[in-house]
Amino acid sequence: MAEEEKSFGRKLLGFFIEEDTTHTQTQTTVTPTRAETPPRVQVQQTVAVQNASGTGVVDKKFGEHFVSLLENSNFKGPDYFEYMQALRSLAGLGLSEEKQYQAAWASFKAMGGITDVTVLTNTANQYVNILNDDLQNFLKDVETAITDKVGGLKNSLKTTQDENTTLAKQIIDLQNRINTNNEKITKITTDISEQSARITTNKSNYEVTYNSFVEQIKGDIAKISQYLS
Repeated sequence: MAEEEKSFGRKLLGFFIEEDTTHTQTQTTVTPTRAETPPRVQVQQTVAVQNASGTGVVDKKFGEHFVSLLENSNFKGPDYFEYMQALRSLAGLGLSEEKQYQAAWASFKAMGGITDVTVLTNTANQYVNILNDDLQNFLKDVETAITDKVGGLKNSLKTTQDENTTLAKQIIDLQNRINTNNEKITKITTDISEQSARITTNKSNYEVTYNSFVEQIKGDIAKISQYLS
């Protein structure tokens, strides 16, 4: 797609993020010695940035969000973005960075009839403020997400951990009951053996005694019949 055919939003995105990659890569800046020829300065540069935790990358989806935000907030008349567009058009001409900024300023003044450079800095700062407001709203959304989602997961984690603690105590209680029951089973088994042996002995003694009495009586009956009939 030719540069002039791109939407204003795509042009803005091109100021900050390379369009053919998902994430921009940090470029190493080389400081030339006096004997060296200064390298050609490109207007579109990737800047090494970090967040508070030192992690993360420049993400194209957030870049597109910011582009949409800035595009919807673009002020009427020539301002910072129009100047940056003029500046970008000078890339590749072999001019030093200073010369590019000066040439773009001359083109910008001719385009809009503006001669006060504070128009650029003021509108740029206004865009920064718009981004800052969006940042604050985003951070509030993050806190809400943490409270709603992460907080809910933490509550679920604590509930599960408490349940495991309760189950572990129940397991200990059950194991103690099993041990107690095993001791009881051993005692009952011993009692069964002892009682069975005692009952068997009593049964045998009963039968022997019974037979003794019966035989004695039968013997007496026989002798009565023999001697008294």
